[in-house]
Amino acid sequence: MNWPSSLTRFWKQPRPAMADEEKGTSPRPATPVAAHLALGARGERLAAAYLTRAGYELVAANFRLPVGRNRRGAVVQAEIDLVAYEGDTLCFVEVKTRASDWFAAPEANVDLRKQRQISRAARAYRRTFGIAGESYRYDVVSVIVPPPTGNQPEAMPRVELLKNFWTDAKFRKRRWRQDYGAPD
Repeated sequence: MNWPSSLTRFWKQPRPAMADEEKGTSPRPATPVAAHLALGARGERLAAAYLTRAGYELVAANFRLPVGRNRRGAVVQAEIDLVAYEGDTLCFVEVKTRASDWFAAPEANVDLRKQRQISRAARAYRRTFGIAGESYRYDVVSVIVPPPTGNQPEAMPRVELLKNFWTDAKFRKRRWRQDYGAPD
């Protein structure tokens, strides 16, 4: 696979040595994480492992970048959960994790607003690394991690990959004259 040199330099760099505080050997106890954030982090780890087993080559995780400004002028940050290659196709993967699908499937929360936000982030990502001409797609990984009940052991999580969940075509501006047959 031909990776852009900027991306190769970014991904292949050795990681810096961790400080004692990061290793967990510091005398201070770690700050507790909210349950929903811990569930989301676990879902992202499960999704990354699933994609690796499915033959994807992971490039980045939790990639944050500015995508514009809101109406008040504040910088809007967007996050792409996982960026991976499947063959020559660059995949931007949104991971949705839930404890149950009783009310709705996890992928139901990848609504139009979220799709637009990820599309903007993906466009900025491709522009940043100079890979705007490569083929790409948007995938969603749905993870359901049932909580343990009573004295039963923890149930196996369910992971489902939904390829090509949406395309950029729905966000392109249409010209009224062409689409609706208005006279010139």
